[in-house]
Amino acid sequence: MTPPTLAETTPGRDLKRRFVWVGLAMVAGLVALSVQLYRLQITQGEEYAAKSVANFVKEVRLRADRGLIKDRRGTILVDSRPSFDAFVTPAFCTNCAVEVLPRLGELLGWDDATRKRVEDQVKQARRTAPFQPLPVRIDLTRDEYDRINARRDMLDGVEVVPVPHRNYRTGSVISHVLGYMNEINLDELEKLNSEGGHYALGDYIGRRGLERYFETTLRGTDGVRKEVVNARGKVIEELQDKLGKDSVVPSRPGNNLVLSIDMRLQEEAERAFPGAAGTVVVVDVKTGFIRAVVSRPGFDPNLLTGRITPAQMASLAKDPLQPMINRLSADHFSPGSTFKVITALAAYKSGLFRPETVVNCPGGYRLGARTWRCHKESGHGPVNGKTAMQYSCDTWFYKVADTLGLDPIAEMGKALGLGQPTGIGVLAEVPGIMPSSEYHNKLSPGGYTKGMALNSAIGQGDDNVTPLQLAMVYAAIANGGSLLKPQLVERIEGLDGEVVKSFEPQVVNRVQIPEAHRKAVMEGLIATVNEPGGTAYRQRLKDIVVAGKTGTAQVATIGAVRLKTHQMDFFQRDHAWFAAIAPAHDPEIAVVVINEHGGHGGVDAAPAGMAVIQKYFDLKKEDAANPPPRQNTPYVSTLPNAPGLDDVALTRGARAAGDDDAVAD
Repeated sequence: MTPPTLAETTPGRDLKRRFVWVGLAMVAGLVALSVQLYRLQITQGEEYAAKSVANFVKEVRLRADRGLIKDRRGTILVDSRPSFDAFVTPAFCTNCAVEVLPRLGELLGWDDATRKRVEDQVKQARRTAPFQPLPVRIDLTRDEYDRINARRDMLDGVEVVPVPHRNYRTGSVISHVLGYMNEINLDELEKLNSEGGHYALGDYIGRRGLERYFETTLRGTDGVRKEVVNARGKVIEELQDKLGKDSVVPSRPGNNLVLSIDMRLQEEAERAFPGAAGTVVVVDVKTGFIRAVVSRPGFDPNLLTGRITPAQMASLAKDPLQPMINRLSADHFSPGSTFKVITALAAYKSGLFRPETVVNCPGGYRLGARTWRCHKESGHGPVNGKTAMQYSCDTWFYKVADTLGLDPIAEMGKALGLGQPTGIGVLAEVPGIMPSSEYHNKLSPGGYTKGMALNSAIGQGDDNVTPLQLAMVYAAIANGGSLLKPQLVERIEGLDGEVVKSFEPQVVNRVQIPEAHRKAVMEGLIATVNEPGGTAYRQRLKDIVVAGKTGTAQVATIGAVRLKTHQMDFFQRDHAWFAAIAPAHDPEIAVVVINEHGGHGGVDAAPAGMAVIQKYFDLKKEDAANPPPRQNTPYVSTLPNAPGLDDVALTRGARAAGDDDAVAD
C-alpha cells in the first residue's frame, strides 16, 4: 500500500474532525437553549406566566359608579342608571371578522361604516390587549339585549355586561354647566394613563362643564373579578373556588359635587326668561357663588352621552341659535346702557363730574360734524348723574366721554374685570373687549378718534362683555368694590356625605370705589326701577327695593328711520339687557339678563330679572319657616318646553306696535 502524501488525510483523521464539529454544534445548541430558557423563566418569567394564566383566568372589570352632582339643597341632578353594553373579547372571538362581527352587526342593525369601524377596533385590540373586553355597543335596548342573548352560542367572545350609564335628570336645563361624556380617544388614553390614570379603550370621559373639569373627582376606582374560563371564554363554575378569597376587588365610587345652584330658583329663571336665546345669571354678591344660570338654547347631555345619530349631530351643528355655545361666559355682547355704571364711576373718579353735574339733552350730542343721538330723540332736557341713569340719557354720558376721553373709562372697566376672563374655570370663557385708545390705534383703521369714546361710554362700539363679567361688575358695586371669582361648586363630598373639600369665596381684585361715588351710582339705579320715568319703573316690586339698569344694545346700524322690533328680522333686532342688585340697601344678589335679539331691556329683559329676584326672597322666607330639606332627592322637572325661534318670532309679531317703545331702553 502506498503511504499518503502530505496533501492527503487518513479516514480516521477525517472522522475525528467531523465528531469535533458535531460536538461544537451540540454545545452551541445547548448554550442557545439555556439562554432562551433563562430569558423565558427568569428575565421575562412574570410576563409569560401572566399570559399563560390569562388563558384560563379572566379578569372582569367592575366599573365604578361615577359621583353624583347635586344642587345646594342635596337634590340629585346627575346620577347613574343601570344599562347593558355589548363587549367583544378579541382573544375569545374565533372567526371574528368573518362570522361573529357580521352576525352581531345584523342583530344590532349596523351599517357598513359601523361594522368596519368595529372590525378595525377589534383588530387593533387583538394586538394590544387581546384579553380585555372591548365595548362595541353601549346602552342596549331591550330588543337588542334579547336578540343577543338568544344567539349567544353563535357569538364567541361576545358578552353583555351591566354598566352604569350617566343620567342627566335636568335634560337641557343647565346642560352647559353640567357638560356631557363621550368615548376617550387614543391620544387621550395614552396621555391620561401616563399621568397615572386607569383608562381603557371604550371608556367614557367628561366633556365640557363640570364633567370635564372634575373628571378625576367624579371618576371612581374600578374593581376586578377573576373568573376561570375555557378557550372560548366561557366561565367554568366548578373551578371558581380555586381562585381564593382575593378573586374579587370591589370598585369604589367617585366623589359627589354639591353645586351652589338652587334648582327651585333655577326653575323660576327658566320659566321667567322669555327668549329663544340668551342668559339669566344670579350671583351672591358677598361670596361669588352662582345661584342660578340659564343659557338658552341648551342641549340634552343624555343624547350626546348616548347613541347620537349623524342626523341629530347635524341638526345641532346647523341650528342658527347654536345650542352648543355656553352664553354665560363663552360668548360676548355689547352691554348697551348697563355699561353706564362704569362710565359714571370713571366720571366721578376724575373729579370733573359730580352727581349733581347737569348736562342739557336736546336729543343728542354734537361732536365735530356729527350728532350722536340720544335714544329719546325729543331730548330729556337738563339731567344730572342720577336722572341720566334713571332715564338712561345717552347725552350725559357722551359729555363725560368727550371730556375724559376713552382711557379713564377703560381703566375703570378693566379694574372691574372687563376684557379678561373671570377665572370661573369650570366653563370655557372668552375675555370680552374693553377697548382703550391703544387698542384702537392698533386695530381700528385710522386709529383712535374721540367718537369711539362716545360709543364706548354707552356700552356700544367695540365694548363686549360676557353676561358673567357684567354680573360680577354689579356684584362688586353692590359689595363695595370686591371683584369676586364666580364659583359653581360649594363642596365635594365622599360616599357617606363627609366633606372632602369646601370652596371658599375668593377676591380677584379690590377696586377703590369711594362710598360717595358708589352711593351716587346706586341712587341712579334705584331711581331707574322705583321712580316714575325710570326705564324699569313698570317692573318694580311691591316689597323689595331693587337697584337696576336696563340696556338695549344695537346689533345692526340704525337707519334714518327707526323700525319697530316686530318689523325687523330676528337676527337684526337689538339685544335686551337688565342688570340688578337686590335688595338695594343691603345687597344679597346681583342678577343679569340678556335676551338676545329680544328688543328692549325695559320690557323684554327686566320682567324676567324681577321675577327671579322675587322668587329668591320668597324662597328665603320659605326656608326660614320650614325645617331643612330631605337630602338626595332625585330631581323631577316641572318646567314646560323652552320657546323656540319660531315661537319667539310669532310672539314678537303679535305684539302691539306701540308697546315696543313704551320704555325705550
